[in-house]
Amino acid sequence: MNKGDIVSLKIEDISTEGRGIGKVQGFAVFVRDVVVGDEVSVRVTKVKKNYAFAEPVEITVPSPARQEALCPYYRECGGCIYQETDYSTQLQIKRRQIRDKLIRIGGIDQPAVAPVIGMDEPLRYRNKASMPVSTGGLITKKGGIMVPVHEPRIGFYQAKSHSVVDCRDCMLQSEPAMAAAEALRRFMEEDNITSYDPRWEKGLMRHMIVKTAFGTGQVMVILVINGKGIPNAAKLVEMLDDAIYNVPVYEEGPFAGIEFNLESVIVNVNTQKGSEIMGKECITLAGKSTIIEKTGDLEFEISPMSFYQVNPVQMKKLYGKVLEYADLSGNETILDLYCGVGTIGLFCADYMRKKGGCGKVIGIESVKEAVVDASRNAVINGIVNAVYVCGKAEEKLSELTEARGADVVILDPPRAGCDRRLLETVSEAAPEKIIYVSCDPATMARDISYMSQRGYYLEEATPVDMFPWTSSCECVAKLVRSDDRDVL
Repeated sequence: MNKGDIVSLKIEDISTEGRGIGKVQGFAVFVRDVVVGDEVSVRVTKVKKNYAFAEPVEITVPSPARQEALCPYYRECGGCIYQETDYSTQLQIKRRQIRDKLIRIGGIDQPAVAPVIGMDEPLRYRNKASMPVSTGGLITKKGGIMVPVHEPRIGFYQAKSHSVVDCRDCMLQSEPAMAAAEALRRFMEEDNITSYDPRWEKGLMRHMIVKTAFGTGQVMVILVINGKGIPNAAKLVEMLDDAIYNVPVYEEGPFAGIEFNLESVIVNVNTQKGSEIMGKECITLAGKSTIIEKTGDLEFEISPMSFYQVNPVQMKKLYGKVLEYADLSGNETILDLYCGVGTIGLFCADYMRKKGGCGKVIGIESVKEAVVDASRNAVINGIVNAVYVCGKAEEKLSELTEARGADVVILDPPRAGCDRRLLETVSEAAPEKIIYVSCDPATMARDISYMSQRGYYLEEATPVDMFPWTSSCECVAKLVRSDDRDVL
């Protein structure tokens, strides 16, 4: 096989990056812009020792899973790699990918992976939109001189690029978020507000973040700027308020009947170089400094810097699976590690409280602001059987004497997975069960492999599709102490 060859193949699988995989003459061929099950004619663009890359020339037999893309920005943006794949097939692909990682990386011969818990209505599910602001690098000639054109582009980065797609709507984002983006776009045009250009380190507006509380309708808009303030800011606040107020009320679906309102406008100052979205200073420009989200019977205070699961519908299913795997009597001691603002632990504490038990939750988190939020959320909900400690879990865990007799450990690490020292400390605490909540199945499989050497085996894993149409998928895994059972 050589570069430039045109070959025919069938797409048998999809990589986690969204490239179709077919085979020709023993070569694995990776093809962009195809759907699993497609029969295609492709042109080879690059050849390696055992694999090649290609681009489609013609789809000779379309896959039964193929559908028309729902989003007009699909090719430009690249965030939703499964736009042309029907939803049920997406779930099958994600389940297979997680199972493959547990076999290949985790070293488990036949991992028990339940079907993916999907969404009934997998649209407009995100409660947080993070949108870069740019001119798009446009230039024009004026008097023979090349100058930047400050035409605001608000949307999302192209895949593997810092070029911003000016996205007027996104099927994943809430309607208040897109309405706020359009208001900012008009404001910048009318008042000649510049956007930040990292090449020259000049320009004011860097990012817009919109947090939408689907349970209460409260909306927070965060404006990240390269400066000390926004000219004519009162006008911008009024435009944002009008735009969000005019968002139609959902007539059906999980958010039916909710009226959205602008509750908070925050200016975040970021004058530093680099890719960090937010700076350390937050200034409340209008309204409150936080918004309230309600999930089930619990309320959570959300600040500009706090993390909260971006899909509230699936979050309840995710935490329901955690409770199922934990199988709590109500009297357990639970360690909630990488606890963030405490959502998982508070769900468990509330469950034990309702059962009339005297169990408790100990949360450990290295981010001070998150610990403050977690403690505040416990107070808001009247939960007294949860305490939160600031520090690195691998260090704090050994200091807490009550943690050594923990019955259940919940791990919800960042994408990089768990610190090896933490896993060692957890295994020394010897809980009966470990519930691992993962946003990256590869690092989860790596950590499970290590814990299998420390006396734990994977009983079952259940993927939860928190991010329909994208390559990402959360997963909840239940690890049980081996005792007399052979260690995998």
